[in-house]
Amino acid sequence: MATKSNLTIDQGSDYNITIDLTTANGSAMDLAGYTGRSQMRKSASSSTAKDFTILVANTGSVTLSMTADYTANITAGRWLYDVEVVSTTDVVTRVLEGIVTVTPEMTR
Repeated sequence: MATKSNLTIDQGSDYNITIDLTTANGSAMDLAGYTGRSQMRKSASSSTAKDFTILVANTGSVTLSMTADYTANITAGRWLYDVEVVSTTDVVTRVLEGIVTVTPEMTR
């Protein structure tokens, strides 16, 4: 089951967050060789997605990021997101999910 974690992104700003992933016993997930993918959408059925750049560390963390230019073009409001990691044998595991709140930029 994926961990729930809500995020806030400031429209027009760089975004970067590192999230540590642990196993049921509290140790860091072994993510050696894994890749990751992550998107946010206005709804689960929306065909339009915004992609996070994702870095998966062997030591059990994932880093999600977006540039200021990219976030400037995301509509402010509530979005849904998830993060999946993919093993070397193509097993996909959803590790995070939640709500992204994009706050509107005033200075342009």
